[in-house]
Amino acid sequence: MKKVRITLNRDEGLHARAASLFVKKASRYLSDIKIVKENNEYEAKSILGIMSLGAIQGDQITLVASGEDEEDAIYELSSFLQKNV
Repeated sequence: MKKVRITLNRDEGLHARAASLFVKKASRYLSDIKIVKENNEYEAKSILGIMSLGAIQGDQITLVASGEDEEDAIYELSSFLQKNV
């Protein structure tokens, strides 16, 4: 299992377009991927899960991946979340 704590830097947070892009990226991996925010766990491959996260710019979240491609998943997804786009 790999995990990384990051600060969400995307201007719009994880709403609508960014959430959809994130779910598409996460769904390419075989690993189980979760986002933890304030002790609540959300499924990274579910648009409803990501939208219910309610993450905004500046939020501290933990990205957790477990599986055969966990390192690649953590790297790509954490990079995506830290971009200021």
